[in-house]
Amino acid sequence: MNTTSETEPIKLTQYSHGAGCGCKIAPKVLEKILQTGKPGAAFPGLLVGNQTKDDAAALDLGDGTALISTTDFFMPIVDDAYEFGRIAAANAISDVYAMGGSPLMAIAILGWPVDKLSPELAQQVLEGGRSVCAEAGIPLAGGHSIDSPEPIFGLAVTGRVPLPHLKQNDRAQEGDYLFLTKPLGVGILSTSQKRGALKPEHLPVMIDSMTALNNIGEKLGRLPGVTAMTDVTGFGLLGHLVEMAEGAGLSAELFYDKIPVLEGVREYLAQRISPDATTRNWSSYGEKVKFGEGLNVLEAFLLLPDPQTNGGLLIAVREESVSEVQQLLKAEGLSLASGPVGRMIANGEKVVVVSKSQTG
Repeated sequence: MNTTSETEPIKLTQYSHGAGCGCKIAPKVLEKILQTGKPGAAFPGLLVGNQTKDDAAALDLGDGTALISTTDFFMPIVDDAYEFGRIAAANAISDVYAMGGSPLMAIAILGWPVDKLSPELAQQVLEGGRSVCAEAGIPLAGGHSIDSPEPIFGLAVTGRVPLPHLKQNDRAQEGDYLFLTKPLGVGILSTSQKRGALKPEHLPVMIDSMTALNNIGEKLGRLPGVTAMTDVTGFGLLGHLVEMAEGAGLSAELFYDKIPVLEGVREYLAQRISPDATTRNWSSYGEKVKFGEGLNVLEAFLLLPDPQTNGGLLIAVREESVSEVQQLLKAEGLSLASGPVGRMIANGEKVVVVSKSQTG
């Protein structure tokens, strides 16, 4: 077996053409794949399925709760095998939190190029995934593996949510304020790493963001004033906000100066470093977005469609509940994200309008 020598540093990102959620198929292409001219079978208990662009499926169990089911997997976004496992696991579990639920169990999805990388490295990936599952209080209870050309890892996760706490991404209301629980920029930082340009002090910044569980979603699910929720992943903040707004038949205004950005990101933006997926994302929904006056348009173009891996939760909140949500965010140590980054507005010519700061 022609595996890499144990004396040589293994850089997992060199064994994949994509990275993290940047591997996702572009929104416009995915839409074509999912199109079907055949009517689907009716399942009355299916609360959330293919009819919307939500984070997970939800099935009414008939006892006042819903079963949540999701899967997510991708190729390495960092070089370290253990950290890759942690990031992929946290990202997959996030879909349950984004629905307002609590995870119950996970099973692993592993693809490994056994002729290129040792089984010991794959074991480290699984250990990383197992450690995050333990942090979330769930077992990694099994899984499936294949011999694949590139390393792949992720989870299929099962969760549960009381029906009144179920949050969807298409229920926002006009006048709702938007909150974001994590800064943007992990796609830019990970691309910098793959190009050998990432400074050592910015690697832990990137890893800490991508491995942080979005478990605040379960608490947000209990708040009636939270009307809609989704997690920001491979389509970037703009892409997931477009889905939220279109699903609700509304438009949205983003307050660009209020959007949190990870440390070091603007340094790499100045070097024009960005993932290829940024351009693919923009090509899918750019015609639905308008940039206002006074913006650094190039920076906004590179930042807002930046694919996030285990990015933060994007939350729509009724005006009268803003204070309650801010208090919860601060109590959870998310003071950086305690201010609104946008607002849902009446349906207009464009789906998303990016303003330099809040207007009106």
